[in-house]
Amino acid sequence: MFGYVNVNRKELNEVDNSIYQSYYCGLCRQLKETAGIKGQMLLNYDMTFLAILLTGLYELDNEEGKFICPIHPTKKRCAYSNDAIKYAAAMDVALSYHSLLDDYRDDGSKVKNAMAKALQKDYNRISLQYPRQIKAIEEYIKKLSAAEKAGETNIDLVSGYTGEVLSVIFNWKEDVWSKDLESMGFYMGKFIYLMDAYEDIESDDKKNRYNPLLELRQADSRNFETCMKSNLTSLMSECAKSFERMPILMHAEILRNILYSGVWTKYEYIHLKEKSKDKNKDKNKEVAKEF
Repeated sequence: MFGYVNVNRKELNEVDNSIYQSYYCGLCRQLKETAGIKGQMLLNYDMTFLAILLTGLYELDNEEGKFICPIHPTKKRCAYSNDAIKYAAAMDVALSYHSLLDDYRDDGSKVKNAMAKALQKDYNRISLQYPRQIKAIEEYIKKLSAAEKAGETNIDLVSGYTGEVLSVIFNWKEDVWSKDLESMGFYMGKFIYLMDAYEDIESDDKKNRYNPLLELRQADSRNFETCMKSNLTSLMSECAKSFERMPILMHAEILRNILYSGVWTKYEYIHLKEKSKDKNKDKNKEVAKEF
């Protein structure tokens, strides 16, 4: 749904890279089982992270399957399967269903509406299986929609809605680990919301779309970037604290790679893109001067 909780593959060793890929492929194949081929189009890094986190915490055994990927057909790949991956796939479908409907309401995309309708039966089935999580997702969508319509500028409040829904989704089994999982999901959710708003701020400004960061940038443009980096760093610090309180040994290095490095790859990419734009503007100005 979001795609910000990525892994930094450059910092992973060969073995951990292979393990991460097996979870990613496993989630892809599970999405196909959960919602057909259309489900595979919903594959994202965020739910891959959730699958690895829950597998590591509960020390689940993986079933391994070898397969030929139509997109990468040169050699057989390995895909993991376990209950955490199945759960992550179900949450992926549920979140994506509402995301598609939200996009349709925002821009009237008939393609997004058709995709949402195609997921309706799968969503209804998942609703019966996970009523607590689905209730949280539906309440989240209502709160977020109301905030957007009201033009809410309280960033802490609005980002907190995403935090709330992920706190419920991370709390898979409502057991002894619930408190730490909820805390981790809450701060990661807030981080994801702010990253999404940060990435979209220029396009939202041009298209006159709701983005709570626009007012913050307008009020203090000089310190905006510093403020954003500070807020994002603080949120991920709290998220990491919750992670470190849990006795996770299985795949711990992969999870730390994501929490301490991978989540920043999109942030760095955004900055590189902006620098590239600025360089192109300067070059165009120099060319214009020559004429």
